[in-house]
Amino acid sequence: MGEASESVSRTSNSRLMRSSSFREEEVFPRQASFGGCGSRNTSPLGRMGSRNTSPSRQKVIKTKPRGLDEESVATFVKTVQPDVQMEDNIWAMLPEDLLNEILARVPPFMLFRLRSVCKRWNSILQDNSFLKFHSQVPSHGPCLLTYWRNPQTSQCSVYSLPLKQGFRIPFTFLPRWAFWLVGSSGGLVCFSGLDGMTFKMLICNPLMQTWRTLPSMHYNQQRQLIMVVDRKDRSFKVIATSDIYGDKSLPTEVYDSKLDKWLLHQTMPAVNLCSSKMAFCDSRLYLETLSPLGLMTYRLDTGRWEHIPAKFPRSLLDGYLVAGTEKRLFLVGRIGLYSTLQSMRIWELDHTKFVWVEVSRMPSRYFRALLRLSAERFECFGQDNLICFTSWNQGKGLLYDVDKKTWSWIAGCALQSYNSQVCFYEPRFDATIY
Repeated sequence: MGEASESVSRTSNSRLMRSSSFREEEVFPRQASFGGCGSRNTSPLGRMGSRNTSPSRQKVIKTKPRGLDEESVATFVKTVQPDVQMEDNIWAMLPEDLLNEILARVPPFMLFRLRSVCKRWNSILQDNSFLKFHSQVPSHGPCLLTYWRNPQTSQCSVYSLPLKQGFRIPFTFLPRWAFWLVGSSGGLVCFSGLDGMTFKMLICNPLMQTWRTLPSMHYNQQRQLIMVVDRKDRSFKVIATSDIYGDKSLPTEVYDSKLDKWLLHQTMPAVNLCSSKMAFCDSRLYLETLSPLGLMTYRLDTGRWEHIPAKFPRSLLDGYLVAGTEKRLFLVGRIGLYSTLQSMRIWELDHTKFVWVEVSRMPSRYFRALLRLSAERFECFGQDNLICFTSWNQGKGLLYDVDKKTWSWIAGCALQSYNSQVCFYEPRFDATIY
């Protein structure tokens, strides 16, 4: 009898727990152009007919309402109240400020899909009152944006690190130029390319499906570009570094969204750049130089260039500058002359002594998996003390958390083709292109 009673108890508990949750597809219908995701809904339902004969105890279920790290705890006791039927006429009259408060806490990718529910919801996501609420809630967290262009159209996928899921964002709203990814900052994405024979740049917000072109530079040539967004000031800047066109040195140009024009600044002194990779950290732009050896820095507030004699580590084969938080600047690169002795290391710049201090080494098993050949090409980029590695022989990326000192594979940022480009991306509805 005891075994039979215990079996009935387990069966009724199982039925109750299965009925106490419903799938996300029933709440947010899937659309063909966007991948499905979402946190599990654990709202209680009524009794399911069979009596629960197990001893009275509490069941604790952890949920993640916004797909972030914080958790809210819902406690269910033995006595479960019947589910309350939601009245359409009541929810249709929900006050505007309360609705904005609720929607502002929904993960951005779900809101993107909810725009097609009705005209009212689509207009709410563009309303200033909703954007105000949205700007005050915690950020969704870092994502990886992969952009590639097919012969017919451009395509974009986003992998959410907090949700550990990927999404497809339609990019048919952009013009059909031959353009490439410059980078992303503060919810905006910057592209540059050719419209016929004319060099152009555009800024877009993928979630809002809005974009605009920037005015032509004084010297409208293909340049090294980087975009910086100031969320407090609700503005952005695009920096076009000094370059050489023919036998002429081009000055540094900075686009200011508030002025809607390009400003001419100092021409960078003649140096031999180590690579075209740049990093923006603490209101400064950093580039590697071989002659003279060290770093060239451009101060955005003064518009002036200066050289820092920071010597690079010995036997450095290829290096990437990566900006961290709170003025931290990292150097990532391979060390070693022979393939069997190579390793990947991470250094941090000591701003007082102008030396690179090693902070981490990539474990050999990750290094061998990432770069099977000594000449294998890899890419490296970072944001908020996260550093991501990608290579052509991998269908996934490798992520290093500088603060937690952990390494992990990411399958969601796979390079779709040889011309795929990847960068960090922060999804925001309140990121304005003007």
